[in-house]
Amino acid sequence: MSLSKDVPDIESILSLNPKVRKNASLLPSSVTKLNKQHWKRNLKPCVKCDSLTNDFDDIKHTTLSERGALREAARCLKCADAPCQKSCPTQIDIKMFIQQISNKNYYGAAKSIFSDNPLGLTCGMVCPTSDLCVGGCNLYATEEGPINIGGLQQFATEIFKKMKIPQIRDPNCPKELPESYQSKIALIGCGPASISCASFLARLGYSDVTIFEKEGYLGGLSSAEIPQYRLPYDVVEFEADMMRDLGVKIEFNKKFESNGVGLSIQSAKAQGYEALFLGIGLPQPKSIPLFAGLTEQQGYWTSKSFLPKVAAASKPGMCACKAQLPQMSGNVIVLGSGDTAFDCATSSLRCGAKRVSVVFRRGFTDIRAVPEEMELAREEACELLPFLAPSKVIKKDGRISALEFVKQTQDDDGSWHDDSDQIVRLKCSYVISAFGSHLYDEDVITALHPLQFNSNGLPDVDTLTLQSSEPWVFCGGDIAGVAQTTVESVNDGKTAAWHMHKYLQSLHGLPVLAEPALPNFFTPIDLVDIGVEMCGLKFPNPFGLASAPPTTAAPMIRRAFEAGWGFALTKTFVLDKDIVTNVSPRIVKGTTSGYLYGPGQGSFLNIELISEKTCAYWCQIVTELKRDFPDRILIASIMCGFNEEDWTLLASQAEKAGADALELNLSCPHGMGERGMGLACGQDAEMVRNICLWVRAAVKIPFFAKLTPNVTSIAVIARAAQEGKADGVTATNTVSGLMGLKADATPWPGVGKEKFTTYGGVSGNAIRPIALRAVSTIARELPGFPILATGGIDSAEAGLQFLHAGATVLQVCSAVQNQDFTLIEDYCTGLRTLLYLKSLDECSDWDGQSPPTLRHQLGKPVLTIADVIGQGVPNFGEGKKKRQEFISEEKARLNLLDAAPPSNRPVNVPKHPLPMIKDMIGKSLPMISAYGDLDNKQQQVAVIDEEMCINCGKCYMTCNDSGYQAITFDPMTHLTKVTDDCTGCTLCVSVCPIIDCIRMVDRDGPYTPKRGIPLAKETVSHMPAQ
Repeated sequence: MSLSKDVPDIESILSLNPKVRKNASLLPSSVTKLNKQHWKRNLKPCVKCDSLTNDFDDIKHTTLSERGALREAARCLKCADAPCQKSCPTQIDIKMFIQQISNKNYYGAAKSIFSDNPLGLTCGMVCPTSDLCVGGCNLYATEEGPINIGGLQQFATEIFKKMKIPQIRDPNCPKELPESYQSKIALIGCGPASISCASFLARLGYSDVTIFEKEGYLGGLSSAEIPQYRLPYDVVEFEADMMRDLGVKIEFNKKFESNGVGLSIQSAKAQGYEALFLGIGLPQPKSIPLFAGLTEQQGYWTSKSFLPKVAAASKPGMCACKAQLPQMSGNVIVLGSGDTAFDCATSSLRCGAKRVSVVFRRGFTDIRAVPEEMELAREEACELLPFLAPSKVIKKDGRISALEFVKQTQDDDGSWHDDSDQIVRLKCSYVISAFGSHLYDEDVITALHPLQFNSNGLPDVDTLTLQSSEPWVFCGGDIAGVAQTTVESVNDGKTAAWHMHKYLQSLHGLPVLAEPALPNFFTPIDLVDIGVEMCGLKFPNPFGLASAPPTTAAPMIRRAFEAGWGFALTKTFVLDKDIVTNVSPRIVKGTTSGYLYGPGQGSFLNIELISEKTCAYWCQIVTELKRDFPDRILIASIMCGFNEEDWTLLASQAEKAGADALELNLSCPHGMGERGMGLACGQDAEMVRNICLWVRAAVKIPFFAKLTPNVTSIAVIARAAQEGKADGVTATNTVSGLMGLKADATPWPGVGKEKFTTYGGVSGNAIRPIALRAVSTIARELPGFPILATGGIDSAEAGLQFLHAGATVLQVCSAVQNQDFTLIEDYCTGLRTLLYLKSLDECSDWDGQSPPTLRHQLGKPVLTIADVIGQGVPNFGEGKKKRQEFISEEKARLNLLDAAPPSNRPVNVPKHPLPMIKDMIGKSLPMISAYGDLDNKQQQVAVIDEEMCINCGKCYMTCNDSGYQAITFDPMTHLTKVTDDCTGCTLCVSVCPIIDCIRMVDRDGPYTPKRGIPLAKETVSHMPAQ
């Protein structure tokens, strides 16, 4: 038997493995037409076979899984003066929260969102982003298109929702506030505008804030008129719960009316309320005379009567009424072209309608609904019929049986008119009008007295302050006449809150800032102490700027300190006799991330030398910065040749200038070594020891030797620094490398006409494994010896890795080159969250800020059907149809209100003491050992989750050509299975595109390697016995 040929069973496994084509491939088109149906994923909707009855699962295209969110966030450019933010009504810092998502700081992202929008999850789900933030995305100018901002916003806030952590007031606010903050404040209607307004008032410190809601549930139109498949009720309740965390009260079944039973403006005044916010919406539907007198029993509904009934019967937790969905059948006609009309259309299908037509007066270019809404209806086979105006109702046996329409035509001058020569009759069983809403209720109008009204029949308000004709009354949402979307209503509440605050404080004669200064969103996470002490120096947080391009000049360090960085190192400076001049080009993107253009580079290569500025400049700025930022640590990075006099002079000058500590640059990998400096000193243990002894004799402040990874053993160099009385080391500087050679053989970077280059320093994520090895090696060899880590720290999660490896503080460079100084906010909130979650038992199975992965496809949960039907079913072609049929049958049997809604409260409370930074230092070291300590009897194998598998076969391919041929690939279903030949190498996990689709589990029974040729009986292994 030939050992170099695959055995028959392996040949069978390899039958679908990719092969190099030797010839062109030929297949008749008639065959391909049949074949493609089997593999088709984008199936067209089937009106006859696809039933959506009772199916209120999420249908949004924007919903993202963690994988999808990370990929989309990485695509974002995080632009300067980002246009997306300027297009957001609530002015969310979109660039920041997407940056935080890309670094797996989901709490930080949620904090950024909720700080400006207390209904950030609702708006992430229902915002017309294509007309707002997404409409301004600079990536619209590229082939790949704009960022899915709404999906990212939904993802981050949903992760925070799962954390179940309460909102608290700004910890920096005074605990004792003036009496004015006890003013009684009433808000009418518990919709988005009021929840937003009350949240900001409570954040400001107001303690007597009450919302009066006429229904028995909260949320207003968000609950009553936006379907469950777009906005679940538990989301609305979650945001109201966060508001209630701050002490806001809600009184249900309290109408706004003038008869004395409910509340009116005048009765609120009589009850001592000093400020009132009206967020009641527009409760009555607009209609046309054609439908006068028609009832639901006859088949006529308005959006205001239909959608609330759908919501009551499909939103668990909204009410205890056990309502039933409106029973529909046959054809349904929806009149209108706004978002509400399309909600009515897609809801009708879930109430039993077989065919739905959305009919509107104008053309497709005039549709008021956002493209996302229209596309969802189109995908569900709703018919869209433009240029038709209803003209006659046809009834049979007292019920609507058809509608007659007249064609709308447009003249050359742009005017529209009915063309009575073009008549269209459509059969139908039901008609739903969605023409908008208005304020017609005389009782409500009376309750608004003495407000003045405008020509639109709404309260007259100042559109900049939302103050009404009565100075103590403010309006927001639909009734104010400005907002047309949920997010604009939220911003109305936000705007009104600030101006109510100004009004209330003026009543008490207290000044308020001229510029709005509303408090941010806070939780107990923000109270976590991430300060750390090293060598007697107290760092407010462990993140600092490395001696690198981000600290090229003093104003840059100043801006970094203002942003919140805990410490900074100056750019390395020298005595004037050693001053340098840099070449150009000199800092280029790496090739380790493939063909990636833009930010997010995995590495950089530089041939930049040290600072071009003088020693006098740096000494002066050290003095200035320490004067202005006494709580920040400033470390002077200095370099000399192997000369005691030079080191003594330069170190003394830096100490005299006021530096907190020194970093001795003994590691610059290019240029300086040729001058007898940097690397030329740092690779020799004796030279390192002597230099450290010279500096120790010259200064009293702490100093740290910056080490190079370009040595045989970094622990030997670190020990030499310790023996030279250094207070610690920095590990590590950049790794020497050659980044790239072009097709014409010239290097990049290439200097001058000759295109000369040199070996430069590689930095960024690409060197993180090298830096982690260096840090952990030093920490294991020299326990307790302080380490300043650098090399690929681009997130709080990466920073925590270095702390676990034995570092005390963390230096950052390449990440700032990819972005800007605001990263510090991301890093600090991220690290606080990682520490806080360690105290929660409920999050013990989370991986950092990532909760356990639920089974999903397209970011949405999937039903497990393989166990029911006895075989795996793929998500394409006939398999997808079978899945849809199964799901439709299951949904039809469901009582929607039997499902228990997710619980948002009680909140999770720490069960263990909150860990400190010092508790994290070196935590991983006991688990880092020699290879001989690894137990080869505790084996694992891979398991593939078919429900999450997208059938790409990447696991199969890597196992075949780089592994052990232990994965089968079904030729018809493209489902993969792991065989008993799996050796647990984990390659399949590494290349799988879906998080947790493949997991490693303990092997049943012992592992017996396949040796190819059996071992001789007398063979004795030289590996240590296990």
